[in-house]
Amino acid sequence: MNVFKKWAITGIAIASVFPAYGYSVQAEETNTATEHHKYQVALSTKNIPEGIPRFVYDSGLTFTYPDAVRGIYVTGHSAGGENFNRLVQLLDKTDLNSMVIDIKDDWGNVTYRPEDPNSPYAGIGKNYIKKPVEMLKELEKKEIYPIARIVVFKDSLLPKERPELSYMDGNAVWKNGRDESFVNPFLKEVWDYNVGIAIEAAKMGFQEIQFDYVRFPEGFEKRDSTLKYSMGEYEDLKMDNTQKRVQAVTDFVAYAREKLQPYGVKVSVDIFGYSATLPEAPGIGQNFSKISENVDVISSMIYPSHWTSYFGIAKPDLEPYKVVAEYAKLENQKLTELKTPPISRPWLQDFTASYLGSGNYKKYGKAEVEAQIKALKDNGINEYLLWNAGNHYTQNVDFTP
Repeated sequence: MNVFKKWAITGIAIASVFPAYGYSVQAEETNTATEHHKYQVALSTKNIPEGIPRFVYDSGLTFTYPDAVRGIYVTGHSAGGENFNRLVQLLDKTDLNSMVIDIKDDWGNVTYRPEDPNSPYAGIGKNYIKKPVEMLKELEKKEIYPIARIVVFKDSLLPKERPELSYMDGNAVWKNGRDESFVNPFLKEVWDYNVGIAIEAAKMGFQEIQFDYVRFPEGFEKRDSTLKYSMGEYEDLKMDNTQKRVQAVTDFVAYAREKLQPYGVKVSVDIFGYSATLPEAPGIGQNFSKISENVDVISSMIYPSHWTSYFGIAKPDLEPYKVVAEYAKLENQKLTELKTPPISRPWLQDFTASYLGSGNYKKYGKAEVEAQIKALKDNGINEYLLWNAGNHYTQNVDFTP
């Protein structure tokens, strides 16, 4: 039996749910007294009145939330290879204090091999991070806050086995111009597949789950009537397709947060920076305010290189302080409109965007990274994450200007 059919049959081992309390309980057979005890404690919470503390899964690891998260992105290859020690040393000698580590990557791979051979993800795990729990213990020792990055709806692996969970272009699974596939945010089965991976990460000891690519493919509004796909439970809603997409994405975020509640983790979502500039991004289904209402942390990707002529800045990559400051002002306003705003923790640029062409980019180094951090701080935002796809971060930066 292939892994995807196994996962569908077993219901990704998230088994029993108590809707009245929003608790997900692990109901598969357990092999140790400790696991059995945790399961029984969870069951015992079913009839506890509101306001009384419920069971929270204990990974056995202890982390303290930093004064402010100042983090870096770490691939599965880096986390499981020689690069890991270099990155730990970087955090050891600077004011950086957190790592966002790929647990499900941009192609759909799970970056470690689950120890449990019965895990529904055992067949798709890669051996990038050979000993994830040992890695987390090292982070615990170094007081480095661990965040698990899970790429949700961009997934080129799942559609190969389950094309009905994706979009069909004729008889083939649709791919974008970068040869990437996506899975369908309208389908609850896709939600559960990703939430199951998030739960495994939380049980390992990650303190936060960061969902990325929580959206439909870019430009989907131009192909939503030509591709073949299911709208699932959203088919009969009395709203147009744009609003259906927004509703599906928002619902997924709320659902994931609810299912992760028993594991004591924060939930964060990466979102396009331009989504905050619009009432909602029509094609991809992202509504900044609605997503923000359902997460603990919102991480807008505000790399100067990714803007066009927003904020009256003709060449944003050349003016990192100005573009980040202008965005921060806009985001602050949006968040003040919410009853319970999340922590703002934007992604910043620590790479050179030479692909923009001569005259449109500059080499990014110490001054450019510090300019972005200062622009956030000047606008009351103290948390941030640095992105470099190869995990090579600028040296000698003042990370707390």
